[in-house]
Amino acid sequence: MIGWGLFALVDLVDRQLIYRNIIAALVLTAISYPLLLLLSVALRRIYDRICPDTRLTLAKVGIVLGFSGGAAAIAVGILATVRIAVGWTIPDWLPLQELVMPFSHYTLAFIAWSILYFWIGAELDRQRERQHAVEAQMDALRAEIRQLQLQLDPHFLFNALNGVAEEVPEHPEAALAMIRDLTQHLRHLLAGIRSPVVTVASEVEGLSAYLRIQQSRFGARVRSSLKVDPMAAERSIVNLLLQPLVENAFEHGDRAARLDVDIRIGVLGEALKIEIENTGHLVENPKRRPDHGLGLQNVRRRLDVHYPDRHSFAIQQAENPDGRPDDAHVIATLLLEGEPCSVL
Repeated sequence: MIGWGLFALVDLVDRQLIYRNIIAALVLTAISYPLLLLLSVALRRIYDRICPDTRLTLAKVGIVLGFSGGAAAIAVGILATVRIAVGWTIPDWLPLQELVMPFSHYTLAFIAWSILYFWIGAELDRQRERQHAVEAQMDALRAEIRQLQLQLDPHFLFNALNGVAEEVPEHPEAALAMIRDLTQHLRHLLAGIRSPVVTVASEVEGLSAYLRIQQSRFGARVRSSLKVDPMAAERSIVNLLLQPLVENAFEHGDRAARLDVDIRIGVLGEALKIEIENTGHLVENPKRRPDHGLGLQNVRRRLDVHYPDRHSFAIQQAENPDGRPDDAHVIATLLLEGEPCSVL
């Protein structure tokens, strides 16, 4: 409507210059505007029916030329009928010119409209394709995150329930306390499925329950600590991101004398810094089990998803400051910049 309206204003000026009659120019323009609008609607229906694909090919160019000429012929025929009935003529123009020139004029206008129609349609199709591609990627990413979460859950449940089972025969009260801690941790886990991004304080509650379970299981053979900088407590973090690293510390840490596990969560500039340290040695080529390394793979993939190009993750051997080789430590360090992306 806007396009043909602008065309009608130009047409009005042209008719005034050609006819030298303002009444003829106004009447013919008033008739031509709705006529051109209706003809373009008809062309759109035709194009949609015979050319559902909006890409402009050589065959479609022929179709555009043919139907544009047909629409122009209809417009010229109706306007010529009105003009002849009223007796309006164009000064210094031959009768053939009065038909050929308007026909050429409107044919070019319909060709331009048709090309613009196909171009807009093709652009909208490209936008829809891009949108569908983005939605497909997001669906795949959501499915992958769900799978990563399911990989975490059985691993944790097996370890925790196995610890409870060991305590039930001889220490039922300790087993009951472990069940309470397990319940708290599962509540945190299930809440995390609905809300994949939580506060550090919430994540610490789940870790604290896990540490109490392990403390009950191993007793004096384990010493654990969890220190959180108050400035980091309300920062956002991906739910259960730290759980595999803490499990890894208990699984591979050295319990020959006493296993020390220290978790430190603080702020480094604008980034969140997490260190998980345990006594033991970093094994370069561990014996492979079917599930070996699953937790670390999970962590790395979730970091790529939630902190793309905004994280660093390293596990390294660190000797004790006093230099004793039998008191070596392994440190897992996470540096998380900015807010985590949530895709669920």
